[in-house]
Amino acid sequence: MFDFELDRIVAWISDGGYTSVALQLPEGLKIRATEVSDYLSEKTGVDVLIIGYPCYGACDLFDYRGIADALVHFGHSPIPSLGDDPNVLYIESRSDVTLDGFDWASLGLSGTIGLLATVQYLSLMPQAKEGLESTGNRVVVGVGDRRIAHPGQVLGCNCSAAESVMNEVDGFLFLGEGDFHPLAASFGVSKRMLVLNPVTGEVRDLSETRDRILRRRFAAIQRARDAESFLVIVCSKVGQNRNDEADRMVRILRENGKKAYKAVLEEVTPMSLMAYRVDAYVNTACPRIAMDDSARYDRPMLTVPEVEIALDLRAWDDYIFDQIR
Repeated sequence: MFDFELDRIVAWISDGGYTSVALQLPEGLKIRATEVSDYLSEKTGVDVLIIGYPCYGACDLFDYRGIADALVHFGHSPIPSLGDDPNVLYIESRSDVTLDGFDWASLGLSGTIGLLATVQYLSLMPQAKEGLESTGNRVVVGVGDRRIAHPGQVLGCNCSAAESVMNEVDGFLFLGEGDFHPLAASFGVSKRMLVLNPVTGEVRDLSETRDRILRRRFAAIQRARDAESFLVIVCSKVGQNRNDEADRMVRILRENGKKAYKAVLEEVTPMSLMAYRVDAYVNTACPRIAMDDSARYDRPMLTVPEVEIALDLRAWDDYIFDQIR
């Protein structure tokens, strides 16, 4: 179960004197939206608005102003570089699962291990550290850049916590479910990445998945070499907007004899791009749109470093993960 900290929210609403509050939940937690709304309304008398838009992270923070006094954002930690709004409360929804009884020797890890996690499982780090050290390993936890709220935390667009220790580790262990977050770390560092699912106890190596996606990326880059026109995408979401980088891409493309157009989108989808008559896309929003979803698009969708490779401004062996900083 995930902790929704309902009593903490009630106290925050009461202390703030709010009369209306918006609730923003990611897709996996929306099933509890009406339950949370009922509880808060009963305990505080506040008017509750459930935000129905998709929510992919704190980068997708809803602009509540004008429709509610405050916003409660579930399932993600704040992004420090975006500043602090006192009328926004982040509920990280930490999991209460434990790693009791896990056989740490079964991981087959040896040497210095970097420990990483999604925000829901950061509380398991002390137990994982103890378990890894019990089998003779040394454990380090990296500190990320100004986009990262907690040591060892990885976002889908930022693996700086892993990068900060990659030169002193022999491999990484990631605590979390799914591949989205650990793949970001795997793209950003050249070390073995094992994922431990705290709920099922399943362990998997991301090497094959990572290499398969990178092969697709190189194929997309190769296809884009023949493109003459590019649509450079800017995302209007507060945590994904890289307008300066988009302007740089437009300039570089034009300097290299290409046609370049800049477009602002809220949601980047195949449907939203269908109407544009260009040969390829440049994505300056979340890099995972290009990397994970490339098969959904009928034209090459490149990240910023991939454009540089396609234009021969960066070498193939200097491929880097396009992180949002």
